[in-house]
Amino acid sequence: MGAGLSAARAIGLLLGVAADAAFADARKHGVNSALRRLAAGAERRLHADDRGRGLAYVGLLAGGAVTLGIAVERVGRSRPLVQATATAAATWAVLGATAVTDEGTSIARHLDAGRLPEARARLAALWGRPPGQLDGPALARAAVETVARQASESSVAPLWWGALAGVPGLLGHRVVTLLDERVGHRTARFRNFGWAAARSDDFANFVPSRLTAALTAVCAPVVGGSGPGAWRTWRRDAVAHPSPNAGQAEAAFAGALEVRLGGGAAYHEGAEERPMLGDGRTPDAGDVTRGVELSRVVGIVAAAGSAAAAVALGQLRRRRGLVLPQG
Repeated sequence: MGAGLSAARAIGLLLGVAADAAFADARKHGVNSALRRLAAGAERRLHADDRGRGLAYVGLLAGGAVTLGIAVERVGRSRPLVQATATAAATWAVLGATAVTDEGTSIARHLDAGRLPEARARLAALWGRPPGQLDGPALARAAVETVARQASESSVAPLWWGALAGVPGLLGHRVVTLLDERVGHRTARFRNFGWAAARSDDFANFVPSRLTAALTAVCAPVVGGSGPGAWRTWRRDAVAHPSPNAGQAEAAFAGALEVRLGGGAAYHEGAEERPMLGDGRTPDAGDVTRGVELSRVVGIVAAAGSAAAAVALGQLRRRRGLVLPQG
């Protein structure tokens, strides 16, 4: 990839981030709804209590997304403007940073006003987590956990894959995370069929989740949080979380905000008692607001870093005579 195309990729990533911030997220609903309908239709046709069928499901949809991305990159291989435009459009389509900050802010406002039913509804919209009859402190805790997780999966991870692999990386990561949301649960229906989706999501978010935790420690002082606390809690508590990735960001946010996360909650698999993360106070509405702001700052730094990484990777591969994924 030439210098012009690596710069175009970097510009496209930044334009996509700007578009996510500037335009109403509702405009993305058509894209995400179409992907969900496609995933649902493929599941109906392929589902069986079998890991092989689940692997075929992931390979068909995620492989198709990556193939589409490669075709797009091939068209833009010698056209920096096309490259930048395609990268910007894909970045805008897959990023969820604005949705996370909007929903998180809404949850904090409802909690502050004592409107618990509205807060539960917004939590369910932010992440398909059944809120049940959680009280105010439990809702605040769940909201901070969800904002932390989504800072990684909906912001840092897409940008990481966009810098590393351009449009194929952006589209592939989005589809993998969507499939994990749909079938990657340890329920009777998806225990075997969803195995490939869950493992693919673990792989796709392994590095970004740890990068998110590190950025959280760096950015914590911007929102009045504790950088050393984020680092200490991340290194100490993340390993206890049942998810190899979600616990990274959640532990770092707990330390940064000096709150305590984890404990009993409702998940797709049912009620579950999870290890405690951090040793601070119980979160409240103000901590949700601070978590949202921390997520926003982490996303901004990740955007700048992804653009710089795209340029650096392009230069490195050009010097070594390598080519970025373009088919």
